[in-house]
Amino acid sequence: MHSGDLERTDLEVLWHPFTQMLEWEAEPPLLVERAEGMELIDVEGNRYLDGVSSLWVNVHGHRHPKIDAAVQAQLGKVAHSTFLGLSHPPGVRLAQRLLALAPRGLSRVFYSDNGSTACEAALKMAFQSWRQTDPPDRNRTLFAGLKQGYHGDTVGSVSVGGIDLFHGTYKPLLFDTIALPCPDCHRCPFDLDPGRCDMACADAAEEELERNASKIAAFIMEPLVQGAAGMIVHPEGFLRRMAKACTRLGIPFIADEVATGFGRTGTMFAVEQEGVEPDFMAVAKGITGGYLPLAATLTTETIFRTFRGPYAEKKTFFHGHTYSGNPLASAAALANLDVFEEEGTLSKAPGKIAFLERELKRFLDLGHVGDVRQKGFMIGIELEADPQARKPFPLESRIGALACRAARKRGVILRPLGDVVVVMPPPAMTEKDLGRVLDAAYESIREVTEG
Repeated sequence: MHSGDLERTDLEVLWHPFTQMLEWEAEPPLLVERAEGMELIDVEGNRYLDGVSSLWVNVHGHRHPKIDAAVQAQLGKVAHSTFLGLSHPPGVRLAQRLLALAPRGLSRVFYSDNGSTACEAALKMAFQSWRQTDPPDRNRTLFAGLKQGYHGDTVGSVSVGGIDLFHGTYKPLLFDTIALPCPDCHRCPFDLDPGRCDMACADAAEEELERNASKIAAFIMEPLVQGAAGMIVHPEGFLRRMAKACTRLGIPFIADEVATGFGRTGTMFAVEQEGVEPDFMAVAKGITGGYLPLAATLTTETIFRTFRGPYAEKKTFFHGHTYSGNPLASAAALANLDVFEEEGTLSKAPGKIAFLERELKRFLDLGHVGDVRQKGFMIGIELEADPQARKPFPLESRIGALACRAARKRGVILRPLGDVVVVMPPPAMTEKDLGRVLDAAYESIREVTEG
């Protein structure tokens, strides 16, 4: 099919996620046909650096020979076999590898196929587990999470989320939760100076947890960075305080590492940076290096044992997905972990992260950049009409989208979260290419905000 025919057909038959289709129809879609290394290539042969890791999943680049070979080898064996009542070698080996990398105490792996389902499984496990303890505790019916949290788009994950733009429409479908203060230092919920507030947000969150401890089935949060909220980077120590409060109060702690895992913050998992050992950990996105859908919910032996018993007791976790633990995806994930080791991805990260930090300082010289937030390879550049007053641009101006569109003309793919320009390159990207991504972002922001 000719590229023009593909564009017309796309506009006629498709409905793209998180996309206002009226705006989508206003210009020809960009059709990615292939990729090489860190670049995406469209049907016309134009090349674009993948500045958002194909929505935060790519780790080592596209068409990595090691991961390609692993998927091809698995295709010669079996593409899919159910994990319901059966097992297979890649799924077994991957679970063993994940647990070896995970924080201490996590001993069981439950597979699903995306971040939302990984979080959903953790919520349901926590809820059911309380009903199967000895003695059962049926008062634990609430979940706690952070305001501006994002844990996916299934109903349970939306319920514990807190981004009204995404979730507000569905409130009649959702269960009640306890929303704790978001530690957003750029827009402090208590209107305090972040440098002298002594983390009032953590104080308030701990107090709320303590008031409701006997009713809370689990607490869920994105460690270190709230991604979909606009790359809100938590103050140092906030994660540790939340985890310690949960331990003290007997509340299971769910770490949503879907976006932060597999090197995004500079360590394999974000919780490592503050010594946190969660009761549940949800992983997805970078697990296969950006190749195939796969997710996992890791939990402790204590939780797992509450589900063991004769079938007639109905303690089974009646939850699963057709493609849980898919062999092709598991093979890709195993190869991805091999590449981490063989190419020293994490050992090379500190130098690249420091390079990004240095280069990002110049963005604050732009007149409409209100804040620059970074944790590892996760970056948010917030654009504001009046940074002094923290006044946003009018919603209809779509200034973040315009900046990302301008970056595309410079050969870089970026994606906004409202008026926050997100830069999230693959951890394996070279400093030279990281510099190209930031140059394109800088010039594009200057173009659309200063004319």
